[in-house]
Amino acid sequence: MCHAKGTKIKKFTLNIGIIVTIVTMLFLTACKNNKGTDSGDINQEPTTTPVVTAAPTDVPTENTDNAKEEPTTLLTIADYFPFKEDAEYVYEGEGNEYAPYVVYTDYVKEDSIQLRKSNSGTEVVMVLKYEKGELTKVLSREEAYYRENFIGKTEGEAEILLEEPLKQGTEWTIPGNHKRYISNVGVDITTPSGDYEALEVTTDEEGGKKVDYYAPGVGLVKTVYNGKDYQVTSTLGKINANTPFKQTISIYYPTAEEVIHVENKELSFNTNDITRIKLEEAVKNITKEDNRPLISTNTRINSLYLSKDNVVNVDFSRELISEMNAGAGYEALILQSITNTLGDYYGVNEVYITIDGNPYESGHILLKKGETFKVNYDKVKK
Repeated sequence: MCHAKGTKIKKFTLNIGIIVTIVTMLFLTACKNNKGTDSGDINQEPTTTPVVTAAPTDVPTENTDNAKEEPTTLLTIADYFPFKEDAEYVYEGEGNEYAPYVVYTDYVKEDSIQLRKSNSGTEVVMVLKYEKGELTKVLSREEAYYRENFIGKTEGEAEILLEEPLKQGTEWTIPGNHKRYISNVGVDITTPSGDYEALEVTTDEEGGKKVDYYAPGVGLVKTVYNGKDYQVTSTLGKINANTPFKQTISIYYPTAEEVIHVENKELSFNTNDITRIKLEEAVKNITKEDNRPLISTNTRINSLYLSKDNVVNVDFSRELISEMNAGAGYEALILQSITNTLGDYYGVNEVYITIDGNPYESGHILLKKGETFKVNYDKVKK
């Protein structure tokens, strides 16, 4: 009996110990699950997840990879140097007497443009060609007071004015082994003709530095030349659209008294006008009663140009002779008037006159191939 009772007491004690142990473990677990922040606030509200809203579309977001991206499409030379017809560009200048000048467009043909630059000292004709990503000056002729189409011809060393791609750092070499390069883009330039964001092109020359500024849709808007202790600037003052190039020429007319009268006439040339046609119209038009026409109404000028040996070459149609109706003396007077008119216009002393491609030959006058008429004012009566 006693042995059996002792066994019961041990079992009871063991059961109490197990219960206490389980309760203790449950209590500790509950405390651990309800523990708050470091401040010990076990009643803190659980952290709320933030609501994310999209950035407004009108506020640019920063690009951490490239804060200032290059434009996806670069402008071309055609944008910065458009070939404009019937436009007169007037430049104001400071620094010397030749800084102000005017530019006209003589001719435009596909990828080429012929410009006439006129200042107080001279007139320069330039032909520029745009091909293979380059704008190149292929011809430059000074003292060119006459108007002739030089597109398709070359003269002197070619000079690259602009080279693509039109971005900062593009560099090339020009005659004289000088360096020319795009030194900046989007430069703010203020001129009397307007404000522009221009392409800046710098040329390092001996004894100085030239900077040209080109604006999209306009062309050259400013040039600054910095020499030793001096600066010359030319700035675009205005652009006159639909403006022809005007020239005053001297036309010599024979008279019934067998003397020659001279008359000054102003001719207007639009871009791509043909000079020989304008001159043909002018010499047929008489404004004074004493003067006689140089050529008949049906006579045509087939060709007209200045050769490399400074001789004017003019080819007339057969009507010059067949419709002249003049004796030997008066015929010589007509030919002298033609010679003086063309010689003056081109600034030379010799004129080679042909008829439908053959040397001049009439019933009174016969010339050999290559034989020219000379400018002479002996018969001119002012």
